[in-house]
Amino acid sequence: MESLSHSSTFLLPVTPPEKNRPPLSNALVILNQRLPRFASLLWEHAPIRVCADGGANRLYDEMPLLLPHEDASHVRTRYVPDAIKGDMDSIRSEVLDFYKVLGTEIIDESHDQDTTDLHKSVAYIRDCTSDTDKSSLRILVTGALGGRFDHEIGNINVLCRFSDTRIILLSDDCLVHLLPMNYHHKIYIHSSVEGPHCGLIPIGMPSGSSTTTGLKWDLNETKMKFGGLVSTSNIVEGDVVTVQSDSDLLWTISIKKP
Repeated sequence: MESLSHSSTFLLPVTPPEKNRPPLSNALVILNQRLPRFASLLWEHAPIRVCADGGANRLYDEMPLLLPHEDASHVRTRYVPDAIKGDMDSIRSEVLDFYKVLGTEIIDESHDQDTTDLHKSVAYIRDCTSDTDKSSLRILVTGALGGRFDHEIGNINVLCRFSDTRIILLSDDCLVHLLPMNYHHKIYIHSSVEGPHCGLIPIGMPSGSSTTTGLKWDLNETKMKFGGLVSTSNIVEGDVVTVQSDSDLLWTISIKKP
């Protein structure tokens, strides 16, 4: 079985890529929930930045609050998204005009009410990425967790709909991403910024057999399903966690406060 590696390097300061390890190409999507405290770090890691509709309000209003020692107007003109995409029912007109003047591409998809703003943004980023680069693409999503429960579930559904794309849902407290069942997963833990609490959740179908290493309570060909056992409140104990399962799983790990 092919191995797939995961690492939360986007939570660490930007450094040159390691030798013999091709870098992932990051993109950032900002949704309409509170920006995490490390939003400016994610911005530095991501050459492509997209606001999903009202996410532009968050960028405009909250990025200056995260950088209080800088002039607010300078912060706003420095953090300009490449595109704003969505059904445009949440973005304020003055915010739309501000970014439009600065060259942001405005993509109104109000005609499409069958997909979420995150779905639209992920599709846009994939369309902007060449086929040869899609395998190294990683999409970081802020504001994806918390707020309305139906929105949160819709964002998790996007992970499943684009299961061939690395998509990381982020909040101040944790991250979530999909572990597709057709890979043996190696998750490299950066204990300075994440952990120790973690979880593995079957999604889409029950897991008949899931096996892990590197956790306090490892799974050993364990069955998991809603209405039965799911691995919540587990603890990372090693520098590397391995996961293999006969179903797709969600991996979540806590993000440490500074």
